[in-house]
Amino acid sequence: MRNSKKISISPQATIKEAIETIDKGVMQIALVVENDRLIGTITDGDIRRGFLNGRSLTDKIEGLYNTAPLTGALGQTSEDLVQLALARGIKQLPILDDDGKLVGIEYIDDYLRGPEKPNAIILMAGGLGTRLRPLTADMPKPMLTVGTKPILETILESFSHYGFRNFYLSVNYKADKIRNYFKDGGQYGVNINYLTETTKLGTAGALSLLPNNIKDPIIIMNGDLLTNVNFERLLNYHLLAKAEATMCIREYKLQIPYGVVKTEGATIQEIIEKPTQNFFVNAGIYVLSPSALKLIPENSFFDMPQLFQNLIDEKRKACSFPITDYWMDIGQPNDFKRANSEYDEIFDV
Repeated sequence: MRNSKKISISPQATIKEAIETIDKGVMQIALVVENDRLIGTITDGDIRRGFLNGRSLTDKIEGLYNTAPLTGALGQTSEDLVQLALARGIKQLPILDDDGKLVGIEYIDDYLRGPEKPNAIILMAGGLGTRLRPLTADMPKPMLTVGTKPILETILESFSHYGFRNFYLSVNYKADKIRNYFKDGGQYGVNINYLTETTKLGTAGALSLLPNNIKDPIIIMNGDLLTNVNFERLLNYHLLAKAEATMCIREYKLQIPYGVVKTEGATIQEIIEKPTQNFFVNAGIYVLSPSALKLIPENSFFDMPQLFQNLIDEKRKACSFPITDYWMDIGQPNDFKRANSEYDEIFDV
């Protein structure tokens, strides 16, 4: 059970104070408390609805918060609490004692996370995000808010759900904004180290900055992706295939907007009207065994496709892992808008 004091506010609090309280925690909720008793709960969604109805930052939260939140009882088993929360589709459960006083809050994801895994996760967060200007003029792309939090935070929490605790964030552009936000990862129950690119190293070159004592396969992911891929299943596939490198791939359909004419010499054999061609494309998520890391030159620009090509040329095992889960590469302004419109449905918190 987590301490609820840092996310507790008074019923007389302003909307601005509620936002600040929600932002201080990692559970996207504030508890409205008076005389140690839970009066209600308020979320970012409640506040957004208030703004849509004409409320301002200086207004009181009265009328915005949920006055009948679901609660758990002190002494209930973790299994009961999880079932109770899942049945209502929530992830935060305030806990009351026998006198009805608030004693803490349970974060259901704490129970649903898989067993801890030793594998390192490397998140590539050093790009300039040029195509998303002006959004990225003063903010690294992985720190853009999609839904209720930065893209990078959603990625980190997804990995943490499957038991991954060891993270390396590869940073360059506006690196301090990332460091100041995530710090050492303690507030998320994970450990975060930083790989600082002083020059552009490409999608694989930054891996040469990793410690030399990597013993287990690592997972690398671009920091501008949103996906609900099962990372545990991906790692197990890599191990089962005994691959040195695994690349997640995704089907991409391309429709030719014209009738395609097939000929033999000058004779037309067939006309296919606006055919669709299917391709598999690189999805920006990889698993590498320690042996593959040895092929990456130190402090040199080196892209991940080149690493895979080198492995293929040396007849070493490089596998593909097709993904059909939700996947969004936030590279263009339209992608950013679409990700925000779909976030609640895919990553409902």
